[in-house]
Amino acid sequence: MKRLCLIALCLLLALPLCGCWQEEPMEDASPVPLGTAPEPPRDASQNSQLPDRFSLPYEPDHTLDPIDCPDGMQQVVGSLLYEGLFRLDPRLEPELCLCDSYSHSEDFTFYTFVLRPGAAFSTGLPLTAEHVKTALDRARESRRYGARLRQIEEITAAGDTLFVTLSAPNSGLPALLDVPISTEREGGGVPLGTGPYYFAREDGGAWLIANPGWGQGNQPVERIFLEESQNALLYRFTSRDVQLIVADLTAASPAGFTGDIRYQDAAATSMQYFICNIDRDPLNRAEFRRALSLGIDRSRLVSGFLSGHALPAMFPVSPASPLYPADLEIAYTPFALSSALTDMGWSGGRTLVLLASAENTFKASIVQSVAETFEQAGISVETRILPWEEYLAALEARDFDLCYCETRLSADWDLTPLLASWGSLNYGGWYGQRTDSLLNAFAAAPDRPAAMRALCELLRDQFPILPVCFTSSSVLTLPDVVEKLRPTAAEPFYNLTECVIHLSQEGE
Repeated sequence: MKRLCLIALCLLLALPLCGCWQEEPMEDASPVPLGTAPEPPRDASQNSQLPDRFSLPYEPDHTLDPIDCPDGMQQVVGSLLYEGLFRLDPRLEPELCLCDSYSHSEDFTFYTFVLRPGAAFSTGLPLTAEHVKTALDRARESRRYGARLRQIEEITAAGDTLFVTLSAPNSGLPALLDVPISTEREGGGVPLGTGPYYFAREDGGAWLIANPGWGQGNQPVERIFLEESQNALLYRFTSRDVQLIVADLTAASPAGFTGDIRYQDAAATSMQYFICNIDRDPLNRAEFRRALSLGIDRSRLVSGFLSGHALPAMFPVSPASPLYPADLEIAYTPFALSSALTDMGWSGGRTLVLLASAENTFKASIVQSVAETFEQAGISVETRILPWEEYLAALEARDFDLCYCETRLSADWDLTPLLASWGSLNYGGWYGQRTDSLLNAFAAAPDRPAAMRALCELLRDQFPILPVCFTSSSVLTLPDVVEKLRPTAAEPFYNLTECVIHLSQEGE
C-alpha cells in the first residue's frame, strides 16, 4: 500500500496523450487566464480541407465501460456516452447533471439526491436511483474511483431518490460524484448511458450517434465516427483522420505536433510541489521554509519550463478554483530569499539534498533552476536527479531534504493525505495539531472558502510543503473544423450544445 501511495503521489511517468478526465477553456469568465492558441478566422477557401465526417480516435481492443476504461481517448469517447450526478465546471466546481437537487444533514454525513426528471438511457429505459446505486457501488470497488469514494458507508435508493451515508463529514461530496453512470446493455456490449450520444456499429465501423432522448440541447453533429487508432494516434491526428485529441503537454515524453493546430488548456487537480523533510535541520524551522518559498519564481518556472501549460500556485488548491485565496499570496521578488535569510541570521549550513526523478525532463529542469536560485542566495544544494525506481526508494526512505513531486488531488480538495499527521502521502513528516484541526474543520465546513482560507493562512506561515503549480490538460483540435469548444479536464466537449463542427458539403 505504501508503494501504491508513492506511485499515486509522484505521477512522473510518461503520459504523452492522457485525458485527465477529471479533473476549461479560455473564453469564459474564469478569473485566471488559461492557455489557448488563438482561433483564426475562417473563409470559404477552407471548405476544401474540411472532412466529410467528424472523427475521434478509439481503441477497439479496450473497453468503453466508464469504470474500467483506460485514461486517454477512451474516456473522451466515454464523456459523450455517460453522465454523472454532477459534473465539474471550468473552475473545478460541481454543477448539477443527473442530479436535479440535493440536501444534506447539518454535519454533512448524510446526503439526499433527487434525480433529474425524464432522465433516461439511450434505449429509452428510465433512469432510476437503483441504477445510480448499482453504478456507484461498483465504482466504490474499482481502482479508478475507490479512493475518492472511500468515505461512503452506505447507499440506498427509492424511486428517483438516492440516499448516501458517509463515515465522516464531507461538505465537498458533490465534487466527487461526477462518476459516470451506466447500466449493462441487454445482450452485452458497450454499457448504456444517458449522455448526448450512444454507441453503435454501422456501415462497417463504430459510431457515436446522437441520442434523440437526451433533452439537454442540440448536438453539433448527428454522427461521430470512431477511428481505430491502433497506437497510431499522432499519425491519425496529423493526417487529419481524426480532428480532436487530448494531451498532457507537460508529460515526460510530450507529443510533437506540426501544422496548424489549436490547443486549449483545461484546469486540472494535478499539483507539482516540493516536500520538505521536517526532521532535518534547517527544514525543521518554519522561517527557513518560508524563505525557500519566497525564492521560487513560480510564474517564470511555468512559462519557461512548462510553456504555460500550468497555473502557478502558492497553495495546494488550484488557482482556477474559487477556494484559492489569491490575496494571501506573497508576490515573488528577486531578492526576497536573500533578504529573508539575512533576517533570520542565516550564515550558511550543510548542503541540502534536492531530489527529483529523471523520468520527466521538464520537472528535472525546474528542480535544477530552483537549485541555482538557492545557490545564488547562499544555500548549498546537491541536486539528485535519479531514475524512477531509485527516486521512489529515496522518497520512501526519506533520503532527501527537498523532494519534487506531483500528485492528483481530489476535486473536493481534501488535503488530508498530504498534510495530516496520519496522511498516507505525508512523506515530509509534518505534524501539527492545528493543521489536523483545520483539515477536519474544512471537511465539515458550510463555508468552504472561509475554511480553506484559514487553512492556507496556516500553510503560509508554516510551509510544510512548497506548492509550485497545477498542470493543465490540453485539448488539441484542427482549427478549421472545431470552433467555440470550451473544454474541461473531464469533458473536452463540456459546452457541447454551443460547439460548432464544420464538415464538407458532402458530409453536411
